[in-house]
Amino acid sequence: MATDPHTEDIRRQIEHERNELARSVDQLRTSVKEATDVRTKIAEHLPVVAAGALAAGFVLSGGVGATLRLLFRRDQEE
Repeated sequence: MATDPHTEDIRRQIEHERNELARSVDQLRTSVKEATDVRTKIAEHLPVVAAGALAAGFVLSGGVGATLRLLFRRDQEE
């Protein structure tokens, strides 16, 4: 039984679409992996991240209030 030429065209097109989809999925996986690679991003910007962490720790631990109280207490003692 001979296959219809139109059927062969459809099969080739389906195969082509399958290959394109596989390539797109591979590209998407690569993009997601790069976008979610936190270690590399932190390593590239380590000084900025460290300074931000230090500042956040200082503020969250009440460093601003404690520093101001210390400064104002010294002014009142003099």
